Amino acid sequence: MNSFISWIGGKKLLRKKIMEQFPGDFDRYIEVFGGAGWVLFGKEKHADMEVYNDLNGDLVNLFRCVKYHPDALQKELDWILVSREQFFDCVAQNNIQGMTDIQRAARFYCRIKLSFGSDLESFGVRPRDLQKMIAYLREVSNRLNKVIVENADFERLIKTYDRKSALFYCDPPYYHAEKYYTDRFQLEDHVRLRDSISQIQGKFILSYNDCPEIRKLYIGYTLIEVDRQDNLVSKTNPRRYKELIIKNY
Repeated sequence: MNSFISWIGGKKLLRKKIMEQFPGDFDRYIEVFGGAGWVLFGKEKHADMEVYNDLNGDLVNLFRCVKYHPDALQKELDWILVSREQFFDCVAQNNIQGMTDIQRAARFYCRIKLSFGSDLESFGVRPRDLQKMIAYLREVSNRLNKVIVENADFERLIKTYDRKSALFYCDPPYYHAEKYYTDRFQLEDHVRLRDSISQIQGKFILSYNDCPEIRKLYIGYTLIEVDRQDNLVSKTNPRRYKELIIKNY
């Protein structure tokens, strides 16, 4: 199934190639930088234990509300129209005090769905079938039924769930693209991530942009070159974007 949202760095175009690299011997699957969860949603069930994690509290709150309170969230979303005024109301209300988690999730969902390129800030002028999107949340809730939803720093999460039978999928902010992510991720965090996953008992898969810095950081590991269409591809811009799938097995 598809994710119910789009998100910066989403793996819609690469998830098939990523899943082709999955080993056959794991019983817990952990998405360390969950985002839109495209790889998670790529299969009905990856393992007996599944974990979705992200550091973005608004995103995690949305996932938890979809999982535990889909009916209440759908009801709260009934007021949404494809409206510039409503969109900027949601932006302005992002940090308002006194809202319930469901109210906050509804406004964040609106910002994702109605913004240009899911940047959360600029109104995207295009037709949207919002009722169809809202109805889809019930299917998403069923998929998330047994998924553990976490809101933790990657280092602590990896230590918590590491086992010999674990598979970690990491899709961190890409190197020198950190500024495009709403959550703080510094250049030194790339090294901290490498150090964290180099010590695990289980297996890991990373997706990264193909650049000399990342190749140097993960020298000695299995590096698989892949490419995908540029998200901004057009007839006049038929670019391909080079990426790496990195794994420790």
